Amino acid sequence: MAVTGSMSREGAGDLRAQATNRISVRPWPNTSFAKMVLGGSGGGSTRCSKSEADSGFLGLRPTSVDPALRRRRRGPRNKKRGWRRLAQEPLGLEVDQFLEDVRLQERTSGGLVSEAPDEKLFFVDTGSKKKELNKKRTKSQKRSLLLKKPLRVDLVLENTSKVPAPKDVLAYQIPNAKKLKRKEQLWEKLAKQGELPREVRRAQARLLNPPATKAKPGPQDTIERPFYDLWAKDNPLERPLAGQDTFFLEQTKKKGVKRPPHLHTKPSQVPAVEVTPAGASYNPSFEDHQTLLLAAHEVELQRQKDAEKLERRLALPASEKPATQESAFQEMCQGLLEESDGEGEPGEGQDKGPDAGGEQAEGAEASPTPLRLAAVEKKTEQQRRREKAARKMRVQQAEVRAARLRHQELFRLRGIKAQVARRLAELARRREQRRMRRLAEADRPRRLGRLKYQAPDIDVQLSSELSDSLRTLKPEGNILRDRFKSFQKRNMIEPRERAKFKRKYKVKLVEKRAFREIQL
Repeated sequence: MAVTGSMSREGAGDLRAQATNRISVRPWPNTSFAKMVLGGSGGGSTRCSKSEADSGFLGLRPTSVDPALRRRRRGPRNKKRGWRRLAQEPLGLEVDQFLEDVRLQERTSGGLVSEAPDEKLFFVDTGSKKKELNKKRTKSQKRSLLLKKPLRVDLVLENTSKVPAPKDVLAYQIPNAKKLKRKEQLWEKLAKQGELPREVRRAQARLLNPPATKAKPGPQDTIERPFYDLWAKDNPLERPLAGQDTFFLEQTKKKGVKRPPHLHTKPSQVPAVEVTPAGASYNPSFEDHQTLLLAAHEVELQRQKDAEKLERRLALPASEKPATQESAFQEMCQGLLEESDGEGEPGEGQDKGPDAGGEQAEGAEASPTPLRLAAVEKKTEQQRRREKAARKMRVQQAEVRAARLRHQELFRLRGIKAQVARRLAELARRREQRRMRRLAEADRPRRLGRLKYQAPDIDVQLSSELSDSLRTLKPEGNILRDRFKSFQKRNMIEPRERAKFKRKYKVKLVEKRAFREIQL
């Protein structure tokens, strides 16, 4: 029997010694530990002087580093920023390397190699297994071995780390554990006194007096039960609610909400799925295809007419000329280079002298003075009497004239009846015209938003594009766009347009410093 292993005994001993030496160092981020490693002692030893640290000699200890790299840095080391600075020093790098080595050993072997027993590091070789390999296996044995062998996907997903998962504390916690424990203690105390909990007493009572089982209705009971209309007002289900208060029925959710009548009417009488014209079908007849082409041609003509009409309205009149750069400059300088016409020389008003004042005085004397209105004279009694008699006479004459006209209207009854008939016929014609207009507009899409409904283009193929086989047939239209336009046409949604992306801020291009250095 030969003893072999994954490594030699000497190699294992060296690895164990190295691991022991490395484990003896404890990487605690403590100031005293850092001082001890950098050359200071934990007890009463003196600290390394600055001259020794600045000397060019390398220490003999395994942790000795280049004195140029071991210069002391100011600042606290018991803070987080001190830990970061310590991680960049040689000691910190060595501590990180040691910790990484420890984690690697824990992941691969489940612990430190120096602490592992010999059974994990070595195994006993009992010889070759040629006899077992020479044995021929049957198909059933091979099949059983294949079934026992794990699949590749399972091996990939298997956790190869030997570090055990952390214990889930929440999985062992029981909600209301203290309350349940107190309740169990209470039950034990009551059991000693001969009392049982309420749940136990109720269960025992149910066992002693079981509830009577209700007989299931058979088919004969169903036949004997009278039928009733579920939606009738006097059905048996609504009898308990009869005569109750309206507010009570609404609050108890027993009374349904009254639906407004407009919910029962459709917003448009257009069918949800319109039948495509016969000319757009596969292998259409010549007449149907020409009819569809004519409809598409009329749509294009109308679109062209609208574009030409818009151009005519936006065009300049024939009498006007388009603005040039020179005319625009003249319009901008209008009023800046002209001299003011209303201003005169400063001495003109004073040269006139006293002659001007004399003329103004003569004009004031020549203008006549306004005459005062004569006072209204008071009417006499005779004038008042005559005016009253004249008013009474005018009223009597108006009454006589109205009576005479009414008397003459009797002889115009036939003409009045014809006039009334013509008026009623005109009103009926207008009423029918409005009804026909409403019927014609019922199928048209309404103006629900700021945009108008634009009918989609007619899906039509030219005579040269028609295919003689379904395999080479060219698809036309889009089902999603067709349904979207159908919703707009049936007044279910308002016409919309695609939202345009508009950036709120201007994009600023900045060249990175690293890229600029490479370019230089």
